[in-house]
Amino acid sequence: MRLEAAFKGNLKEYMKAEFATAERAVTLGVSETTDGLKMAMRRQVTNAGLGQRMANTWRGDVYPKGKNSIRAAGVVYTRASRIMEGFERAAVIRSKDGWWLAIPTPNAPKRGVGGKRINPSNFPEHRYGRLRFVYRRNGPSLLVVENARASYNRKTGELHGFRKASEKAVNTGRGLTTVVMFWLVPQVQLKRLITFDAEARRWFDRLPKLILKNWPD
Repeated sequence: MRLEAAFKGNLKEYMKAEFATAERAVTLGVSETTDGLKMAMRRQVTNAGLGQRMANTWRGDVYPKGKNSIRAAGVVYTRASRIMEGFERAAVIRSKDGWWLAIPTPNAPKRGVGGKRINPSNFPEHRYGRLRFVYRRNGPSLLVVENARASYNRKTGELHGFRKASEKAVNTGRGLTTVVMFWLVPQVQLKRLITFDAEARRWFDRLPKLILKNWPD
């Protein structure tokens, strides 16, 4: 007794089609994994209270771009890597220029001279007055401005901020106040708010299932 079997059709074309199916499934699986990890990191950032703008620094790319590949690879990264690393490692931040790390209070302007983020070196003293150092043994030391006057909204009475008092106001002493512009601390330890490595492992473990999901029966 002899059993004979024969393959019907073009084997080469069949294998080519199967390989194309595999390329598509792998690429779609990698794309879903990459996008899933990216969105998970964005949620971590917003849940940590760091804002949507900071969350959107997380990006994801799939290579090769624009086509399917059995060797498709995904990359998830952030354009604010140093900030994210600090929150993942609970980093300790110290001043680079001296003993103190200056933290702006809500009374300080958001931007300093030149439009850069406010700090003691670019503080607009021409608008608010000179900064004065106040040492405190218990609690953070301070940088304050003296002889300032509060500005209020005429309709609502809400505090708008502070300004440098005029010479007349200084001479009379009416409505003058001392305003804390910066808290001074030796260092600050960030809270551990970001867990990229653990999140990446979770999505990497999902990759095989996502590839199979995109592989037609």
